[in-house]
Amino acid sequence: MSRALALVQSHWWLAPLVLLVSGASRLVLSFVTRTGLNMVDLRVYSFGAQSLERGELYTFTFSEMTPNFPLPFTYPPFAALLFFPLHYVPITALAVLWLVVTMVALWGVVRLSLTLLLGAERSAEPFWRNAAMLWAAVGIWMEPVRTTLDYGQVNVFLVLGGLAAATTSRWWLAGGIVGVLAGVKLTPAITGLYFLAQRRYLAAVFSAVAFAATIAISFLAIPDATRTYFGELLGKADRIGPVGSAINQSLRGVLSRFAGHDVGTGPVWVVAVLLAAALCVCAWRGLAADDRLGTLVIVQLFGLLVSPISWSHHWVWLVPAVLWLAHGPLRQTRLAFVASLVWVVVMLIGVIALLLLQQPSIWEFERPLLESISGAIYPAGTAFILVLMGLQRRLVRPRPAVPQPAVPAPRPVA
Repeated sequence: MSRALALVQSHWWLAPLVLLVSGASRLVLSFVTRTGLNMVDLRVYSFGAQSLERGELYTFTFSEMTPNFPLPFTYPPFAALLFFPLHYVPITALAVLWLVVTMVALWGVVRLSLTLLLGAERSAEPFWRNAAMLWAAVGIWMEPVRTTLDYGQVNVFLVLGGLAAATTSRWWLAGGIVGVLAGVKLTPAITGLYFLAQRRYLAAVFSAVAFAATIAISFLAIPDATRTYFGELLGKADRIGPVGSAINQSLRGVLSRFAGHDVGTGPVWVVAVLLAAALCVCAWRGLAADDRLGTLVIVQLFGLLVSPISWSHHWVWLVPAVLWLAHGPLRQTRLAFVASLVWVVVMLIGVIALLLLQQPSIWEFERPLLESISGAIYPAGTAFILVLMGLQRRLVRPRPAVPQPAVPAPRPVA
């Protein structure tokens, strides 16, 4: 990447061109492949929200393209209210628009990640603007982003919102963004831990207030659906999908594949969560106090680990994590360079997609030991990132000052 950046420095137009070609290629691929514009999750957002008119939001399923797994609407009712206008747009036009806006949002993810890492002034320099475009061009083809585009998911938007909340200094805006995002999908609520770690207590409190407001709005607009979601469906992971499938890269998914059955939230899972929490705390303590991107990455990776379901396309937070490895305080260490390179290769190859091909169906996950180990690649790689963060002060030691030769005092003039 450093050689590529050096090359584009002398050709200002090269980085925008690379990003444009990458994005255009992804659009073309969607039209030339048989399932390129299926985008089943986007259809669930649109058709599921439309079912509000019939009062069937949480009994609705979409099975036209997924006969083995009829897809329900799994998000909070506030999300359905936001998604409701989508069904007025023809699905092909909506799919193309969604792809373009998602790729633009990915560029925003990279830009804000670099802003948190380097500061607003330095990240605005031409070198880093070009770097952001090159990383975005590559990121389009990384597995979490690639599958987000395939399914028409909201993950890139959620990551962008989390970064925007971490970047702004306005407590009400930061908390408001996180609260609204949690109203759309519960997982961004973990960002409240970032506010606490940064001692931004007003932002943390206001995020809870904003989330409560989304529930209140939902109850006023669609009371029956709101009661159903928060009273009956909340916490039912099996409704969301197959917990033990390789596509679920949470701790619960990994443990279930080794066990051959869903381990649920029993003692084994609790111990794994406690160990993950301890590792995250050690990683956080190893960071510099002003490392905002590192702190945010730790919080979001912890959320992905402990969530019952963390599909591979939920792991878009690995893009900021790789940026921290490549350009953060460990950038000159061999371990960080190797880790960032391995992560890029793993995500470009699409290891999870390859593992899914080995499953008879997404519901069958009694797997051989080797495949179970391979199916733990995201949590295992996350643990390695956290270990590096925790060891940062030992890996990057300040260089000892070079002693200066003593200068003899001038002789007095007689």
